[in-house]
Amino acid sequence: MSIFNNIVNEFDIALKTLSDKKMGTKRKYPPEPIKKNKEQLSRSEKDLSIQMMRINHAGEVAAQALYRGQAFVCKDPKVKEHLIQAGDEETDHLVWCKKRLDELEGKSSLLNPLWYAGSFTIGAIFGSMGEKTSLGFVEETEKQVVKHLQKHLDKVSTKDKETIEILKTMQADEDLHAGQANASGAEELETPTKKIMEVTAKIMTSSSAYI
Repeated sequence: MSIFNNIVNEFDIALKTLSDKKMGTKRKYPPEPIKKNKEQLSRSEKDLSIQMMRINHAGEVAAQALYRGQAFVCKDPKVKEHLIQAGDEETDHLVWCKKRLDELEGKSSLLNPLWYAGSFTIGAIFGSMGEKTSLGFVEETEKQVVKHLQKHLDKVSTKDKETIEILKTMQADEDLHAGQANASGAEELETPTKKIMEVTAKIMTSSSAYI
């Protein structure tokens, strides 16, 4: 495709992501095998679950943009295919988080368009630094997300088995993607870069929790 068509395509994907129109790979929704939870969540427990899923939904919006930004500038066909495939798999997480938010009667973050635009730019910047650095960015991002999800698993009520199943499945996927990036030739990022990524993620999660 021409550069113009590529740009139009990216805008189309961005709009579908932000309007929750993407379908994912249609993997089974993790909580589906669980028997309906008869133990009702308290108001505070439900509010916490809504907050956790809002943050994770925003994170998955950002993940879509990161992968698309990296793939947009990637020159290696094999690495580009890896990035797009990983992004498609991440779409499942986006769909699951939105579905759980709806079930909990919560709303997604109003800042999602900002996270998408910023993350696409960051992805394109790291992607332009070469394939090994780009894959290193993917690996480090996924490792940080795995830790972030564990914090949420430690916080959410044990009664909210549906949310727990979603978070555990997402965590396993993120760990797998980190391993795949490493196996594909990822180059470890410098410590200052990792710290900047952590701070940026903290700003996004703390803002998305309430807005």
